[in-house]
Amino acid sequence: MLTPQGLKGKQYRITGNSYPRLGRPPRKSKKILAAIGSLLALALIALGGVQLVDIFSGKGKHSTAQACATTSASGKPLAAPVAASGAASAPAAASGAPAAPGGPAPGSTSTAVPQPPTVTVNVYNATAKAGLAARTADELKKRGFVIGKVGNAPAALDKKVPGTAQVVSGPAGLGAAKLLGSQVATAVTTADTRADATVDFVIGDSYADLLDPTQAAAALALATKPSPAASPAPGSC
Repeated sequence: MLTPQGLKGKQYRITGNSYPRLGRPPRKSKKILAAIGSLLALALIALGGVQLVDIFSGKGKHSTAQACATTSASGKPLAAPVAASGAASAPAAASGAPAAPGGPAPGSTSTAVPQPPTVTVNVYNATAKAGLAARTADELKKRGFVIGKVGNAPAALDKKVPGTAQVVSGPAGLGAAKLLGSQVATAVTTADTRADATVDFVIGDSYADLLDPTQAAAALALATKPSPAASPAPGSC
């Protein structure tokens, strides 16, 4: 290798600790994305902090309870009125037996289940089978019920009860209707506007016989068993 003149055989030396490096220049898009990510992270941290403060301070529970209390105070109680049946009003007009002693006063509403000796039952046959009303009335009498009128069903219900039986009562005989309905399988209970506590037992096409006393007692226990109240969902009234 030839040495240039004036260097007298000296070689080039590299001094210092900085070396030129080749690389891509930094992109502005990466910086922008990094800044946006930082802002999002800060926003999430702030939101989580606010929620934690609400949880530990009980602010959310207080707001929910206040909303529920406001709804309860302003809302009207839900009460399902007893639907009146136009077809069932015919036996009511035909039944004129007075209420049994110790029964509910005329015009009052009674849902308490009474004892059979305090219930007056009118037995009507709505089928083409003769003798069902008298036979059923005898069976009900053996079980302690007071028998009122016995005969064929009025024209409004004659041949128009497809089930086993239809039990009809007024507001004062709702509990008695529940007791009487438990004496036969799948009885349909309807209400009318009669003022006394008498109950009509209208025999239907599918009727064969009353349940035996044990089955009737089990059916009554099931009918009078209170249904468990559903617990409200969290955050709901």
